[in-house]
Amino acid sequence: MEKRAVLLAGGKGTRLYPYTLTMPKPLVPVGDYPIIEIIIRKLVKAGFNHITITVNHMADMIRAFCGDGSKWGIAIDYSLETKPLSTMGPLKLIKDLPEDFLVMNGDVMTDLNFDQLYQDHVQQGNIFTISAYERDHKVDYGVLVPGPDGKLVDFQEKPTLHYHVSMGVYMMNRRCLDVIPEDTFFGFDHLMLELINRKTPAMVRPFKGYWMDIGRPDDYQQAIADVENGIFTI
Repeated sequence: MEKRAVLLAGGKGTRLYPYTLTMPKPLVPVGDYPIIEIIIRKLVKAGFNHITITVNHMADMIRAFCGDGSKWGIAIDYSLETKPLSTMGPLKLIKDLPEDFLVMNGDVMTDLNFDQLYQDHVQQGNIFTISAYERDHKVDYGVLVPGPDGKLVDFQEKPTLHYHVSMGVYMMNRRCLDVIPEDTFFGFDHLMLELINRKTPAMVRPFKGYWMDIGRPDDYQQAIADVENGIFTI
């Protein structure tokens, strides 16, 4: 049985300048390996046997490094965007996707159990499953809660807000492809809102392990430190 993953690696990585001036973000090294190799190794361990990498910016460098995947014992092919299509738009270009498949950003470091995510999604019959990370945000101000008449009904002194954010790791069913338009810039936000409007919302799956979105220089330096200190193992 084919166990397929799609890695989204077509972005320019502008938030990670200056590290991405001469190489695409997925090839930026963390410890001994580029980010994309860390992801590929994790997917191989989770039993995936086919990866499609969506490419655009500096596509040739990613192709040259990853090749056909044989050095990791997995099949790798590529889908080229001729123009930016955001996160979900590129999936419409891949014509041989299976009934269910994993999609993830090419700059995510996590110890999420990809196999368990896959199995749970399939068994539950979800149209879309989002891996979500729990975040706490300390508000540095006193929060006022006025009523409809403008009079204060509640006050919270520097509260901590709790919320879930997308990890950039998803499981999708092919039914989602019917929602994504052809040759159109179409992001994760567009798809989520459209699924809600169609009354077929995504499933949110909270995760409490290690997750780092390497989008900014500070995040990148933290990821390097986490590998050096054994907080994240490759």
